[in-house]
Amino acid sequence: MRAARLQEFSAQERIGDHAPAVRSRPPLRRGLSRQALILVLLIAVAFGTAIYMGVRHPYQSPASSGPPAEPLRMTVIPLAPQGKVPGATDTDQLYAQSPAAQFRIGAEGIPLPAARRTAHFSDSQVTNALSIAKDYIVRSALYPEVVTGDQVRPVRVLLDPDQLDQFDQSFRQPAADGRHAPTGWLVRFDSSEVELADRRIRVQGTLQAAETDSTTLEVTADHTFVYALRAAQAEQTGEASLFTVRRELHFRFDREDLRLHQAQLVVSYVQAGPLSCAEDSTNRLHPLLAGQTAKEGGPAGTDPYATGGATALCGSLAAGAQPKV
Repeated sequence: MRAARLQEFSAQERIGDHAPAVRSRPPLRRGLSRQALILVLLIAVAFGTAIYMGVRHPYQSPASSGPPAEPLRMTVIPLAPQGKVPGATDTDQLYAQSPAAQFRIGAEGIPLPAARRTAHFSDSQVTNALSIAKDYIVRSALYPEVVTGDQVRPVRVLLDPDQLDQFDQSFRQPAADGRHAPTGWLVRFDSSEVELADRRIRVQGTLQAAETDSTTLEVTADHTFVYALRAAQAEQTGEASLFTVRRELHFRFDREDLRLHQAQLVVSYVQAGPLSCAEDSTNRLHPLLAGQTAKEGGPAGTDPYATGGATALCGSLAAGAQPKV
């Protein structure tokens, strides 16, 4: 009876108001209204989402990103020619008659190897590490504004924040201490001395990735770069010469580095020539150009009693590394 949708008027109501015999009753409300139920459901979903995001959020906290990045250890070795530096007006001829004849041009000479997952890193993470390393190599050795200019930002933005102080000090106060040589971070010449005779820099080398532990990937890069150079402000018909830089770089990546597209550069081993051993190659490289010979004298003296310094090194550039002109 209580659930009936129709209710009969009393006899007195029918006589007084001439109303129909029955009238509709409002529906009986049981429990919560529809609006209240939706509101409760939304609150429950929001609360559950907040708990889930708090337990399994997609970003790692700084405490879980691993130990601070190590300082970069660098070695730069000038290679002195045994005679006059060969040159030619035709840069294509220089390359064709040198060991770089089959090298590729620019970034094409830095192909990415096939990426294989490791015990703790996926295929995509390994590929990402290789791509970041390649990006660093391209920016630090192939960008004209870096190689023959004063630009460092394209390289700096790829470094782990823990290494930025060391990087900035290297350019603010260059030192041949194995820690603060700009030429350990990137390849750069003095634009007042030389310019690129051919912007198509030749490159050849390899990239390899490996897992060092459950939180770290390491990429080893070994590349040879060959630049065609001539004296700054020289006539376009002036002779050009080749300058070779061999760089072995070791990169380290944790998951935070991979997420932020940044790298830890931990080892930089550079051989470059033709250079004079007597010239300081810490801040910039000062190539010997066509027809020039190495200056007399060896590298700066090394004091075995001094601590914290790096041993001054210099090598001899093999005759076979020069173009046959």
